[in-house]
Amino acid sequence: MTPSLPRRKPGASGRTLAIQEPSPGTPSRALRVRAVGGWEKFMSRTDMQPAEGAQ
Repeated sequence: MTPSLPRRKPGASGRTLAIQEPSPGTPSRALRVRAVGGWEKFMSRTDMQPAEGAQ
C-alpha cells in the first residue's frame, strides 16, 4: 500500500508576479493611456467645430 500524498495548503505559493517591462521602443502603459485620453479629447473637439471652408 502506498502512503497518501500530503495535502497542499491553499494560499501563497511563494512566487511573486513581476510586472513585465515593455520591450525597448514600446510605449509604456501610462503613455498609451494618456494617448487614448488625448485622442478622445481631440476627436470631441473636431466634432464640435465646423469644417473650414464649408458653407
